[in-house]
Amino acid sequence: MPESPLVSHISDTARWVAMYRAFESERPDAIFKDPYARKLAGPVGERIAAAMGGTAFAWPMIVRTAVLDEIILRVVREGADTVLNLAAGLDARPWRLELPSSLTWWDVDYPAMHEYKRDAMKGETPRCRVEWAAADLADRAARQALFARVGQSAKRALVVSEGLLVYLDAGAVRELATDLHGPASFRQWLIDLASPKLLEWINRRNMGKATAAGGAPMKFGPAEGTEFFGPSGWREAEWRSTGEEARRLHREMRMAWLWRLFGLITTAKNRERWRRFAGFALLERV
Repeated sequence: MPESPLVSHISDTARWVAMYRAFESERPDAIFKDPYARKLAGPVGERIAAAMGGTAFAWPMIVRTAVLDEIILRVVREGADTVLNLAAGLDARPWRLELPSSLTWWDVDYPAMHEYKRDAMKGETPRCRVEWAAADLADRAARQALFARVGQSAKRALVVSEGLLVYLDAGAVRELATDLHGPASFRQWLIDLASPKLLEWINRRNMGKATAAGGAPMKFGPAEGTEFFGPSGWREAEWRSTGEEARRLHREMRMAWLWRLFGLITTAKNRERWRRFAGFALLERV
């Protein structure tokens, strides 16, 4: 009998990433704490993470979680009254972050993911108001209706699409960006972004092969970086390089010192290319 794929559906990636959050949370020097992560990951997340090398390759997801935590908390302090979390997966931020009770957090994902998550979080109290919106974001009419509904109730909304865009093709990302620009209250959009070189590297290795086998190939890594979003009405307000943030947070990959040495002897253009190899962008509406 052929072996079943490690990732059987895109929702399995949420369990996988939750396991990485559990690894970090259980460290004595953890840079964030997610007490729900191991329970949310379950046996599926544990199995996938183990097959992918355990903690050795967890660092990019750990850095992503920590950096997005920081940006979300700052934007909320600056006045955002709503967070629209697209493809929220097993994100437990409404329960684990110090968020104001006045904040409304929209958790958007497939109905099956909501069922699993709500069951796992039963009895836990979120810090803010959580609205559950079951939706297939590939259904454009349905998502436009959802965005209009959220947009009407929000004064200043932050959209979060952590780990989503890489699984879409460029046309789908363009349409999503255009739809998100519709409601005037959608002021900022927080994304993670890969470069073409990173996408090529991932898709040659086990991580990319595993997601592709489960019907979720990684596709989106625009050569123009955040400028891709300009025609849809968004511009870069802030960029955080994954490599630089990993060093700041003391979660660098093995042999990172060699890349830093290369940076000292290469051109300014190559250094900037490395800064844009992968990272996190806060976009603002134009």
